[in-house]
Amino acid sequence: MLRGRLLLFLPFAIPVLLVSLVGIGGYVAFTKARVDSLTTADAIIVLGGEHDGREAYGISLAQQGLAQTVVLSDPYGSADPTMKKYCAASTSNIEVLCIPPSPSTTRGEAMFTQDLARERGWNHVIVVTWRYHLPRARYIFDQCFDGTVTMRPTPRAYDFSLVEWEFTYLYQIAGFVKAGVQGPCTQSASD
Repeated sequence: MLRGRLLLFLPFAIPVLLVSLVGIGGYVAFTKARVDSLTTADAIIVLGGEHDGREAYGISLAQQGLAQTVVLSDPYGSADPTMKKYCAASTSNIEVLCIPPSPSTTRGEAMFTQDLARERGWNHVIVVTWRYHLPRARYIFDQCFDGTVTMRPTPRAYDFSLVEWEFTYLYQIAGFVKAGVQGPCTQSASD
């Protein structure tokens, strides 16, 4: 009798346990991801994704004197109004470069950063992305970029539902698995 009840309970308990593990683990690993302290760098690299203020934040960091070059990842195409605005934001003190990553992924962004670092003699970059992407972006940049990386989140709040958080965490976990399978970058984006 007890064994029969246990067998009826398991199909419900296992999914609840898995969802709980992803939620709690994701919260600790991604929502509470480590944020590095800001220091001056050779360039600020703004990763592609949502237009959630990250472009403006990257440029504001340069305006604060943290770097003279801002590189905006531009996988959006020439018709994107947000990128048109920020790609034209160079001043006499700040150079803004807009580069389409190839491949159009975080790995492609890390690869073009490595290429630029070799060309320009960069040793340290600040990477701007959304908070829950910081651990995976750090891992990928460690695989593809030879210099020092300071990871900074776009300053914003996320009002996701529990389902959206679960999806976000699962997406980041899958991205980690993909990055692990791909391994270190062996060639530059320009090769």
